[in-house]
Amino acid sequence: MQPARTLVEDLSSPAAAPDRVRYAMLDESRKLVDAARAASITVRLLGGLAVREHCRSHESCERDYSDLDMVALAKEARRLPAVFADFGYAEDYEVYSATVGAQMRFVRPCAHGAGPGTDAAHAEDHVDIFLGSFRMDHDIALSGRLEIEPYTVSISDLVLSKLQIFRLTEKDVHDLVTLLGEHDVGDEDAPEVVNGRYIGELCSADWGLFYDVAGNLARVGEHAADYALSDEQLARVRRGVARLIGAIDGAPKSLGWRLRARVGTRKAWHNPVEDQD
Repeated sequence: MQPARTLVEDLSSPAAAPDRVRYAMLDESRKLVDAARAASITVRLLGGLAVREHCRSHESCERDYSDLDMVALAKEARRLPAVFADFGYAEDYEVYSATVGAQMRFVRPCAHGAGPGTDAAHAEDHVDIFLGSFRMDHDIALSGRLEIEPYTVSISDLVLSKLQIFRLTEKDVHDLVTLLGEHDVGDEDAPEVVNGRYIGELCSADWGLFYDVAGNLARVGEHAADYALSDEQLARVRRGVARLIGAIDGAPKSLGWRLRARVGTRKAWHNPVEDQD
C-alpha cells in the first residue's frame, strides 16, 4: 500500500501545475488585500478567486483563473500604485483613461510559473480594479459595502456580480452553484450569508437588472444537478434559488420600474460589454 502524499508533494508533481497556479494566485490575492490594509487602503477581491475563497468543498469549485479582479474605493485610487509596485506590478494608465476613472489595471510579467524550467501560466499577470462600483452588464455600487468580508466583497455582492450578467457562461453558472450550494440565503448583511432582501431591493429599482437576475436564477435552478454536488448541496442551491426568486418578485416595485417593464426588451436594458471572460 502506497503512503498518502502530502499536499506539498502533490503540488510539486507535474500533474499538479494548475493547482500550484491556483494556490499561488489565491495566496497573492490575500497578500495584496493585507498589504493594502496595512496602508489603510480598502481593497477586496471579486470574481472567480473570490468564489474560491469562500468554497469549502474545494473539489466542487476548482477551475482555471487567468487574472485577479478587485474593488477599491475611488478616493483611494491614487494610493494603489505604491502597494502594487511592491509586488512587481506597474499601472496600465490606458485603462484608467479609457474608463474615465472607473477602473484601474496593474500588470507585470507572469510570476505564476508552473514550475522550474516550465512555461509561465499566462502571458502576463494583471489585476483589474473597479473603483467604487462594479460596472459590467449592470452597475452595482460597492463603496459602502466593502467591510462585510475581510478579503472579498460580500457573498451577496459576489452572487449578484454573477447574476447580473446578460450572457451567463458555464463558468458563471458553476460559480453560482458553488456559492449557493454552500451558503444560505437570509435577509441581512453578514459574513457568509446571501442577503436576499438586498438583492431584491436592487432589482426592484432597476427592471433591467431584475430581468437578467430572474433569468439567470432560473438557469441555475435548471442546471444545478449537472454539477458534482452532494444531496445536501443540491437542496441548498434549489432552496437558495427559490428564496432569491421570492425576494426579487416580492420587493415592491417603483412606478419607474413598472413603466420600464412595459417597454421590456424592445429597448436595451444592460450595458454593452465587449469581453466578459
